[in-house]
Amino acid sequence: MSHKKNTTGLNELLSADSRAKAYFMSLPDYVQGMIQQRSDNVHSVDELHRYAENLLAGDK
Repeated sequence: MSHKKNTTGLNELLSADSRAKAYFMSLPDYVQGMIQQRSDNVHSVDELHRYAENLLAGDK
C-alpha cells in the first residue's frame, strides 16, 4: 500500500491502513489526542508520521 494514499481524514486512514493504525496506537495518549483534535488534516500515512514527529519533538 502506498504511503501517499489520500483519505478524507484520520478515521478513514486508520480503518484503511493497518500500519497507520498500529503506528497511531503506539503513540503516547496525549499525542493521539492532539492528532484526533485535527483529524480532518491527516490524509496520509506520511502526514500522520510528520504530525506525530513534530509533536514528539516538542518534548525534547
